[in-house]
Amino acid sequence: MDTIQRIRPDGLVVSPAFSHVAVVPPGATTIYVGGQNAVDADGALVGGDDVAAQAIRAVENATTALAAVGATPADVIQWTVLFVDGVDLGAAYGAIAGRLASPEPPLVTAARVAGLGVPGALIEVSAVAAVMR
Repeated sequence: MDTIQRIRPDGLVVSPAFSHVAVVPPGATTIYVGGQNAVDADGALVGGDDVAAQAIRAVENATTALAAVGATPADVIQWTVLFVDGVDLGAAYGAIAGRLASPEPPLVTAARVAGLGVPGALIEVSAVAAVMR
């Protein structure tokens, strides 16, 4: 096997938004993107109380981090998305779904949390990606 496989096994829910299993073959370079919030290059929070605006910026920041090592969102094996409890998940996902879309969808883990390290942040996005080099 010399390609990354994303699998949606029979017997598990089928979703166009995510896969259940990923297999990364030997020889792939694994990339870890730490939690990204909706902050600008100076560390200032953008988007205010708008979770959709914050979600877009957090994914843009993750995409910038991926690009720094020659990867794209299509190379992501797993996204982890943390939402501050009480935010509108539909608005957040609706704003970023197209940016995370892939013919072979990644694994996705989402959780509600009491708060995040950046004051005022409503969402945090991290990723694990792999590319064949």
